[in-house]
Amino acid sequence: MMTLSRKGIEKSLGPGILLAAACIGGSHLMSSTTAGARFGFALVGLILLTNLFKYPFLLVGTRFTAVTGLSLLEGFKARNPIYLPLYLIVGLVTGTLTISAVSFVTGLLLTNLPFFSYFPAMDLAIGILVISGLILLLGQYQALDRISKALVLILAFLTSIAFFSLIQGGSLGDIDINFINSKPSPWRLENLAFLIPLMGWMPGPVELCVWPSLWMFSKSKSTNHIANKEEAEFDFNLGYLITVITALLFLSLGAFTMYGSGEAMMSGSGVSFAQNLIRLYTESIGNWAKWIIIPASFAAMFSTTLTCLDAYPRSISAIQGLLQKKDRGINSSASENRRLKLWIILHIFASLTALLIARAGGITVKDFVFGAMTGSFLSAPIFAWMAMDTLNSPLVRRQYHYGRLMKSLCWLGLLFLGGFSILFISHTFFGLGIAS
Repeated sequence: MMTLSRKGIEKSLGPGILLAAACIGGSHLMSSTTAGARFGFALVGLILLTNLFKYPFLLVGTRFTAVTGLSLLEGFKARNPIYLPLYLIVGLVTGTLTISAVSFVTGLLLTNLPFFSYFPAMDLAIGILVISGLILLLGQYQALDRISKALVLILAFLTSIAFFSLIQGGSLGDIDINFINSKPSPWRLENLAFLIPLMGWMPGPVELCVWPSLWMFSKSKSTNHIANKEEAEFDFNLGYLITVITALLFLSLGAFTMYGSGEAMMSGSGVSFAQNLIRLYTESIGNWAKWIIIPASFAAMFSTTLTCLDAYPRSISAIQGLLQKKDRGINSSASENRRLKLWIILHIFASLTALLIARAGGITVKDFVFGAMTGSFLSAPIFAWMAMDTLNSPLVRRQYHYGRLMKSLCWLGLLFLGGFSILFISHTFFGLGIAS
């Protein structure tokens, strides 16, 4: 029976932390904070449920690779011929929107610093994309691994300081701590336009299940250690726990410092959003908190930008190799590395184009990011089914299939994701619940 060892954990730690770095961005900084600002603690249960129901699907890539030695994309190809092309189509669209959205928010946050306040947020977003691209093109996986671990550590540390400073200072605002309802109530159909994006990236899109699977091969190559199931899942669970705790911290900060101002915080231009975010924190905690909140927020968004700019091109490059039957798509050869770098460059240019189109069309940061989040949620049931079906197929030895508890959680998760998707589509496009 395989066991955990300190040495094995140290050599395996990475893909799960990278997943946390990818997740702790728009969903936490924007959605969780706004959830607290608008509804206090009433959405804690929904956030925990979303994290719980997505857990078995996001874990699939880690377990599948650890027990089969194949990437989850190889599993998709072997399991059903439609899975890989479907993932490719959605990945190409969502990848561009997501990378451009998170880089835009990262650029917005920089406008809170004196030196960068003189630059347009769009120019800063372009700079963020270029810097992230250079890090990945020159430093490759090793740079991604080290920088993301440092950013997640900084983020968790600074967010905790902000939270406990708020608690200790007693500046908890005028809020009734209620975990079921609030005034206004979130449980109204008109709030679906907020709840769906909140769940879409909480803790991240379900298609992220592929990313740890691919990162595991790069981690193994850099450490000369192949993680067993226990080591790989320890890494994943640690990263997942960090995302859940951080989401609750951001919601609490939003509830304690901004309750009753959620609508105003998300209105206006993107620059006003970034300024409102910092201002509301500093008014409640103290002006000194600016030097905690700004670095923490920037760490959250830059880590998301960096990991997404690696993971989406990595996935697309792997799919290209598999569909063309050139290689396994695990970045084990020079030709695969060149192809990955090409896709990173293409994603940078595609994201820049999306940013310019958004600016020309007057699209706000709220519309940009929440649109990407909504798309991720509506596609979640498809990727959830693909992940569950592949893990519990003959491709994996029966002893590594999900047990009764995890299978039940999968089915409940599918009902949860599918039910909310149908409700949102019915309300948005067919007028369900709208008075005539």
